[in-house]
Amino acid sequence: MLFSSLVFIWFFLPGVFLLYHLIPWKNGKNFILLAASLFFYAWGEPKYIVLMLISVLVNYLFGLMLSRTDGKRPRQLLLAFCLAVNLGLLGYFKYFNFLAELINFLTGGQRIGLRQISLPIGISFYTFQALSYVIDVYRKDISVQRNPFYLALYISFFPQLIAGPIVKYHDIEAQIAERTCTLEMQAYGIKRFSYGLGKKVILANTFAQAADRILALPGDELGTAITWFGILVYTLQIYFDFSGYSDMAIGLGQMFGFDFMENFNYPYLSDSVSEFWRRWHISLSTWFKEYLYIPLGGNRKGMGRTCINLFLVFMATGLWHGASITFVLWGMYYGVLLVAERLFLRKWLQHNSWKWVNHVYTMAAVVFGWMLFRAEHMSVAKEWLANMLTWRAGLYPIRMYADGRLFFWMAVGILLCGPLQHLCPALKERLYRKRKTDIWDVAIMAAVMFYSTVLLVSNTYNPFIYFRF
Repeated sequence: MLFSSLVFIWFFLPGVFLLYHLIPWKNGKNFILLAASLFFYAWGEPKYIVLMLISVLVNYLFGLMLSRTDGKRPRQLLLAFCLAVNLGLLGYFKYFNFLAELINFLTGGQRIGLRQISLPIGISFYTFQALSYVIDVYRKDISVQRNPFYLALYISFFPQLIAGPIVKYHDIEAQIAERTCTLEMQAYGIKRFSYGLGKKVILANTFAQAADRILALPGDELGTAITWFGILVYTLQIYFDFSGYSDMAIGLGQMFGFDFMENFNYPYLSDSVSEFWRRWHISLSTWFKEYLYIPLGGNRKGMGRTCINLFLVFMATGLWHGASITFVLWGMYYGVLLVAERLFLRKWLQHNSWKWVNHVYTMAAVVFGWMLFRAEHMSVAKEWLANMLTWRAGLYPIRMYADGRLFFWMAVGILLCGPLQHLCPALKERLYRKRKTDIWDVAIMAAVMFYSTVLLVSNTYNPFIYFRF
């Protein structure tokens, strides 16, 4: 069930919201949220709800065992076994065929047969959330959760279950047990949900239609202009698609008394690749920093080790996104850029007086990154890269796939992905203002909701990129 579906907006969400706020006692509210979350997940894939419940049970039991075990070595073995179970489940469903194809290619034969395995929606997200709980218990940063229903709610909570933000247990531990949901929080939550819905339905879906049509064409028949145009449209699509969904998730959390971390901070305003990754998918970046980069040594063991750690983290980031060589190379691509900035490029960027050059460099790096991210196969990526770097006339002019409506929404998207908020701080303040919701906010929310509903009713095209992960 998508947040941007009519079933969710007009039936599921109002029903859960009313039940939640009609029940006066705390445990009843948590029960409603847990039941709603399980129903939400089962709506899309009933058979895989068992897998998620197994994940909850496994991590609950490992948390209890870690809390009752003394001694460094036994605790390390327990944690290692827990990591193996969690990553093993994730690896089987997400990476089995990828690894089988890789082994078959390297050995020159069909040593491992491929299997028909459907990827459970959101498995990457809820596995990382479960791991954060167990690792925090191991580190003794938190107390073990002895109530299995609380842990189940944390792992399965529907606002961030299938697409994030990745919520670390220590960030909302207290909120699960005790929280206050004020009228201000509810109003702000509705505002964030409405704006996120507009990003997704009005902007991202419009860009997706054009990007999908263009990038589905044979690469060797595309020209330079239309290849660049398709990737630029995709660059807008993926930002508004994912940041819109994150806005909706944050808004839903507010409606039920939860504070989730921001997942985006206008990444397309960045002046370096390092800054881009501090602003893009912040919850994933901070997860890898806290649970992989720092345990590997971070930047505490010299420049050489720091560069290796950065490269490994971003290779893992690419692999997390998908079981494909293009995702791995995408992660390695960013690893190389970040190592280059750490070694020498960052100093030049900091001292460069022409700051617009920094921004052009960053956005060029990001656009080429999205080209690699979007390509399903390396052969496709090679064709697109050749088109982008050498002039080709091609068979398809841009006007075949773009009209005035698309250009209008592209202009709106370019302005709203950061430049307008940067030029008008008052607008940014209004968007994120929690304490006051005035008549203008209500009018804008109503207009966005109305137009989004019209588009959803009239068009069944409603993809979501991060469902793949």
